[in-house]
Amino acid sequence: MENSTIIYILSALIGTLLIWNIFLQISTRKLNKNQKGLFAGKKGTDLESIVLENNAQIKKLSGQTKDLYEQTNEIRAHSLKSIHKVGLLRFNPFREIGGDQSFSLALLDDENNGAIISSLYSREGVRIYSKSIQKGESVKHPLTEEEKRAIAIASIEKNNQVIKKRV
Repeated sequence: MENSTIIYILSALIGTLLIWNIFLQISTRKLNKNQKGLFAGKKGTDLESIVLENNAQIKKLSGQTKDLYEQTNEIRAHSLKSIHKVGLLRFNPFREIGGDQSFSLALLDDENNGAIISSLYSREGVRIYSKSIQKGESVKHPLTEEEKRAIAIASIEKNNQVIKKRV
């Protein structure tokens, strides 16, 4: 009985090793196939030059990305100084006669600096005034109530669209 038990154990061991060997052969074939596809027509020096070339391209792209980032920051700084807040208020300076043919137009940058242009329409003629604005206030000349409202409209404007409001 001892001999037959040993034979069964050895047979099971040989069967397991045979299955393991078949599995390893299949895995080795797959690796060889993948390796042939990877290295098809290439030599070790070719692969080294490809890696070095890719490294140089990555450095070049990194430099270009840095340049684009700097340009974007410069454009952002310029855009904050450009006029992109607009407030328009139409009004009637003479309550008894005429219509809303007069207006105040505020043109401001991100820090509420810019100018306000006002037009007063009457039967005798049209008068146009402009005033410098810094931080939402007039630099030299007092503001009318309509001009203050136009500045307030421009200051709260968020979508870069002209807001029209009647008094």
